[in-house]
Order: sequence, then C-alpha cells, then structure tokens
Amino acid sequence: MDKVNYLDISRAMDVKKRSDRIIYRIFEILPGALSLGTLIGVFVFSWLIPSAVSIFVICFCFYYLLKILYFSIHQVIGYIKSKKHLKENWLYDLKKLKNKDWKKIYHLVILPTYKEGPDIIKESLNSIIKSDYPKEKIIIVLAIEKRAGKIYDEYAKKIAEEYGNKFFKFLVSEHPDNVLGEVAGKGSNVAHAGLEAQKLVNVLKIPYEDILVSSFDIDTKVYPQYFSCLTYYYLTQKNPLSASYQPVPVYNNNIWSVPFFSRVVSTSNTFWQMIQQERPDKLTTYSSHAIPGKVFFEVGYPKNVVCDDSRIFWRAYFAYDGNYHVVPIYYLVSMDAVDTPNLFKTIINQYKQQKRWAWGVAEIPYVLFGFLKNKKIPLSKKIGHTITLVDGYWSWATAALLLFILGWLPILLGGDTFNFTVISFNLPILTGRIMRISLVGMFISAILSTMLLPPAPKGTSIFKKISIFFQWIFLPVTLILFGSLPALDAQMRLMIGKHMGFWVTEKVRK
Repeated sequence: MDKVNYLDISRAMDVKKRSDRIIYRIFEILPGALSLGTLIGVFVFSWLIPSAVSIFVICFCFYYLLKILYFSIHQVIGYIKSKKHLKENWLYDLKKLKNKDWKKIYHLVILPTYKEGPDIIKESLNSIIKSDYPKEKIIIVLAIEKRAGKIYDEYAKKIAEEYGNKFFKFLVSEHPDNVLGEVAGKGSNVAHAGLEAQKLVNVLKIPYEDILVSSFDIDTKVYPQYFSCLTYYYLTQKNPLSASYQPVPVYNNNIWSVPFFSRVVSTSNTFWQMIQQERPDKLTTYSSHAIPGKVFFEVGYPKNVVCDDSRIFWRAYFAYDGNYHVVPIYYLVSMDAVDTPNLFKTIINQYKQQKRWAWGVAEIPYVLFGFLKNKKIPLSKKIGHTITLVDGYWSWATAALLLFILGWLPILLGGDTFNFTVISFNLPILTGRIMRISLVGMFISAILSTMLLPPAPKGTSIFKKISIFFQWIFLPVTLILFGSLPALDAQMRLMIGKHMGFWVTEKVRK
C-alpha cells in the first residue's frame, strides 16, 4: 500500500489488504475497549480488591489535581497572550517587516454552508469586510450544497450580487449530491470548493506560496485584525509552508442568549484550545483554521470523513513524512454556541455536537495505521502523538465519571471486611479534600469566562450577568452529560463499526 492510498483511508473497510484491514480494525476497537474496560474494571476490582482500588483512587485524584493545576497555568497564560494579541497593531507590524512583501499574500476564505439563512452568511462576510486587511487581497468562496435545495441556491446568488464587488474575487461553488466515496458534510463541500478555487487561482496565475486558505465554519466571524495577524505569523515562520495556523475559537456570537449549559460547554472548549495552544507539539487543527495554499492544493482536503478539520492536518503530516506542525495563533475568531428556540432540542443538539466532535477518536486508528506505514517519521514523534491521542480521548470518556464514582465504589462494593479498615474510613474524606482543592480550576474558568465575554446586549438583567459567573457550579454535571457520555457513545460506535455521518449544528438567531 503506497502513501497516497493510506492517506485516503476513512475506515477499516477502505483497506484492501486483509491483514492490514484487520490491523486497522483492531485500532478502531482500541479506544472504546480502553475506556469501557476502565469503567467496568473499577466496578469489578472495587468488589474483588477494594484496598488496591482505594490506593489507585487516591493516586488518580492526586494526578487529576496536578493536571488541573498544570492546565490552569496554561489557561491563564493563553488568556493573557490572547488579550495581548487583540491589542497589537498587526497591520503596522506587517509594514515594518524587512525583506518581506506582505502585499503579495492573498487570503482564500472558504465558507461552507448547508441550510443556513442569509443573515448568518452575511454576518460572517461583514466581519471580513470590517477586517483591516486589504479586501483586494481576499478571495471568497461561498460553498453551497446542491442537496440543500433551490432556495439556498437563490440565496447564494443574491449574496454574490451584493458582496461580489467588495472583494478581489467572489466565487460560489455548488457541491453535487450523492458523490461516490464522499461523506456528505463540511469536509466534502470544502474539498469541492477548493478544487473550484484552484481553477480560479490557476487562471489568475497567483503562486500557491502566496495564498493562505482559511477553512471557516459558516458562522465564523473574524476579529478585526485576524488576516493581518495570520499574515504576520506566516511571513515570520522559518518554514511557513510546513505548518497550519490555528487561532483561538470563542463562541461569542450568541453567548448571551444561550442556555447556561451551552455557555459552559462552549467556553470550556475555548479554554481547552487555549491550553493546547500552549502545547504546540500536541496541537492539531480544529474548526476554523488556515492552511498554506501549496499544502491545501497539493495534499487535497479530505472528503470522506466527519472530522475534516483535524484530518487535513494528519494528511499533511503523513504526506510530508512528519515534517509538518501547527503554529498556534493567539488571535480570536468567534462562532455560535449551540442554541435552538426549544430548550429540550438545545440539549439534544448540544449532545449531538459533542458526539460529532468526539468522533475525532476515529483519528486514532488513522494515525496509528499511518505510523505503521510511514517509516520516515521518527519513532519519538510516533510515540508522543500516540500518547497524546489515546490519553486525550480516554480522559474525555472516563475522567469525569471516574471522579464522580471512584471515591465511593470500594466502600459500596468492598464488603464488611474492607469497610472496617482505616483506608475505607479515610478514602471519601481524602478524595473529597483533593477535589475541593481542584475547584481552583473551576474558579479560574469562571473568572476568565466573564473576562472573555463581549458587551452584554442592551436590557440584559443583572441576574443574567451574575449567573454567567455562577453557572460554573454545574461544570461537574456538564462534563458528564456533554463530555463523557457523548465521548463514550462515539467510541462505542467506532468499536462496533457503526460509523457516523456528518451532523450539521442548527444555527438560529433570536
């Protein structure tokens, strides 16, 4: 199997050679088996060897405490850097660069849409217009879906007429329906739009090296200096073509109007991304991000997966034999938190969105299989990425549940003999104290979340403003309902071979 073939794999059935297909299938089973095995194991061993489990519980709680403190430090540093980046005059910094012609850099912005209304699309376009980068250097591709229906085709034509003269070029691409080998969704739409854009770029004779491709969600609104900041990072990298560029996502578009759990989930995601920005060796592309045009056109955007935003990184990583990485940009882009007109539907949609994100666990078999096939990537890199991926998805699925049940399981299942021991008496007391200390992480999140908020809409009540801070007391429950459970759901589906399709998050405006 050559490099091109293994880059295109989306599931075990794509592998032609039987022995390789079995290996890939084992890798698909691995994440769910680890998570499920851990949860089943703590019940079984709490019954069979409660004393040993109690020691494990204490060690795990201390480990989790240290992890929270470690993450909290990165979270604060990431926040400080983000605020600093927002204050920087990036266009001025570009003009000061010596031996760098920033004016030659074009930005190709792909906006994939399915059934979003014109208002949402226009909000994204207006944010780009308000940005300080020269619009004559920005190419917009509005990527619509044929399966959405004729009315959305009409919307796109009207938007193109209204905005066509505000940018260097404005292209509408229509992704055909029912294409063999594709997963209907954002990835296949962006891949098709990229091919259409490549034709235009070739006609215009713009060098691929002078193009940065921003793959956005349709609700992405850029902050004013995003393109200037991105261009500065691109031009000041030692090897600019060997990296993708990742801004920090915030969900401020509708943050004041969504239910508390949507705010907690979306803000937690922002903080996690800030933490990851501080660990660039563990960073992959996520949601809205930028790719050098040369990489985008050479490697090809993935069209047969759900988690296209991370897969494009791994495709490039393997295509360039591990000589590819992600550059963290501490500048912000804003998107929607989950919301619908109905509270119960919002809960369901929040769960579905988290499950779709958790489907990134499918990257584990893809990456492990790629490591087997690509002999040029150093072993140290393979081990590092493997640990990061496996630990990340294992923790996502199990950590919140373990912290919730571990302190009491040995006592409930250990029997009378164990319950009369000293360790049995002290276990809940000790774990309780450790967890109370770990609340410092939640307190930091509560403070930073209020500092990241946009100005409250006129008429917002004092109660609403105060509740933004105190909503974090629901974090433990939120981590289980919208963290562990959808992650386990995704891993079980991967384990039994029930692959997910792309679910589009509903966008509304109230």
